[in-house]
Amino acid sequence: MIEIVQADFSQALHAAALVALMDAYAGDPMGGAAPLEESVRRNLAAALQQRQDAVSILAFDGDLPVGLVNAFEGFSTFRCKALLNIHDVVVIEGYRGRGIAREMLQEVESLARSRGYCKLTLEVLEGNRQAQTVYQRAGFAGYQLDPAKGRALFWEKKLS
Repeated sequence: MIEIVQADFSQALHAAALVALMDAYAGDPMGGAAPLEESVRRNLAAALQQRQDAVSILAFDGDLPVGLVNAFEGFSTFRCKALLNIHDVVVIEGYRGRGIAREMLQEVESLARSRGYCKLTLEVLEGNRQAQTVYQRAGFAGYQLDPAKGRALFWEKKLS
């Protein structure tokens, strides 16, 4: 049976699960196809533990970590309320298609509702059709203010 829990990175099991799952995600083509840098592996759990705006949900099959969602608080100026941006969704190969991502997303939504957030946001690659299906089934949709202006795009500018 899969257990879904909110991560506590002061627990060694949760910290190790975070690093293992993020490294698996980073090594996947949808995560960039390169392992995490050693400094990230060493410092990620402690860095997330220090962030008041971070929420992480873990999925375990016994002691085996099989899924992760990392999310961070943001702010909607249009609603004048906090929102929660889902930054990473990971389910390891061999466990995909079992509803684990759906269960983790439900846990994130429940937590967001209990904290009074106005919405959940996330980004997904155009080519990641499987993830898009999961997100659509969970109630997510493309974002636009005016259909004539088109859908929102996610851009980045790397600073380091």
